[in-house]
Amino acid sequence: MRYIVTADERTYEIEINQDNQILFDDEIVDIDVAVAGEGGLYSLLVNNESFEAMVEQRGDTWFVLMRGNMYEISVVDQRTQLLRARAGAVVPETGEIAIKAPMPGLVVSIPVEIGQEVVAGDNLVILESMKMENELKAPRSGTVERINVKPKESVDQGQVLVVIS
Repeated sequence: MRYIVTADERTYEIEINQDNQILFDDEIVDIDVAVAGEGGLYSLLVNNESFEAMVEQRGDTWFVLMRGNMYEISVVDQRTQLLRARAGAVVPETGEIAIKAPMPGLVVSIPVEIGQEVVAGDNLVILESMKMENELKAPRSGTVERINVKPKESVDQGQVLVVIS
């Protein structure tokens, strides 16, 4: 799974490849992390260099004290980042809007019917991906014009699932 990490207004991509190894901005990094005590103290071994860090989570933000510097860090997985980007996309006030699969998955349910009036935020499709259910919502009010999938159908990323106008 890829993660988008923001620290001090800089953004990094991190992918956890296997035990004791990550991909950090396309560079392989050997890493070992161990709890070093109570209260959020961790011992890190990064490419054979030793670090200690105090880590505290408050809501969606992590605070890391390391070598006398405090870092405020946000971590978002790639799926969440994609869903946030879709939610923040500019939505035209008129015309058709195609609701596309943000990732490959399995259609769990479609709680709307063709011709049904929907309002912004109504669930259009429930899509399961990576063992999590994702609710794909109407970006604005309108009428369901087409439904291109059925429950229990596998879909590809970018596939048009529902069209509203």
